[in-house]
Amino acid sequence: MAGGQLGEPMEAYLRQLEVERRASRHTLVAYRRDLAELSRLAAPADPAGLAPHDIRRLVAQLHGAGLGGRSIGRRLSAWRGFFRWLVRHRGLASNPAESIRPPRSPSRLPAALTPDQAAALLDAEPDDALEIRDRAMFELFYSSGLRLSELAALDIDVGVDPAAREVTVTGKRGKTRCVPVGDKAMAALAAWRAHRDALAATGEPALFVGQRGHRLSVRSIEARLARWARRCGVGIGVHPHMLRHSFASHLLQSSGDLRAVQELLGHASIRSTQVYTHLDFQHLARVYDAAHPRARKRD
Repeated sequence: MAGGQLGEPMEAYLRQLEVERRASRHTLVAYRRDLAELSRLAAPADPAGLAPHDIRRLVAQLHGAGLGGRSIGRRLSAWRGFFRWLVRHRGLASNPAESIRPPRSPSRLPAALTPDQAAALLDAEPDDALEIRDRAMFELFYSSGLRLSELAALDIDVGVDPAAREVTVTGKRGKTRCVPVGDKAMAALAAWRAHRDALAATGEPALFVGQRGHRLSVRSIEARLARWARRCGVGIGVHPHMLRHSFASHLLQSSGDLRAVQELLGHASIRSTQVYTHLDFQHLARVYDAAHPRARKRD
């Protein structure tokens, strides 16, 4: 049905999106599909005659059919756009979908490596100068919980202080913070510094440079980490934010100090850090299930 003819108002709305707003083919296909679903759910009523309580009923139907909040939110966005067009061009009194919000999706916990996976990732020996650089980057990610953008922005003479054993970065909203750097990360950084000048272009200030001698892009760092994880046989896809999550969850499991983790991560709100308490609980629950004699049935 999504590829067939819709009612005249919907077809007119899609034509405006295509001609006047130059919507992409992907957007038009998605909107056509979502409007077709609106038409099907509203049948036999005219979608233009729906009221807010009707839209709530349709949302409840979608949720009852197993759709999540994000999927329903996308449909509502398409429906709101159509009704807004009807208000402007066809005299509809009000937009019945304007104030309707999708159900909340369950929050996704950030993925984190186990300590054994982190060790497998970081203990592998590099084969060349570029891999020495890579291990220094990944050790620093895990040691200090940096964001990808923060690590990519580090300069050779600004940021990492070997004497103080700390790194200073500027994060979101221009907030600067200092984070300790562990022994293994300091050793990996020292090994990289011994090779860095031979690769860096003249006048290049970046700490981490690529084969052409210039600052590594965030995409290049992501690609190198994915390659390194495959090489080390970690067994799962690894991205930079996963190392930041691993830093936070492992630190919290060991210390239980949520406020300290908040400061180290540079979170403006403690609520952003509290997600790691759920990760910590999951770890404790697994330990309980494995160790407690009455935790669960065993074969």
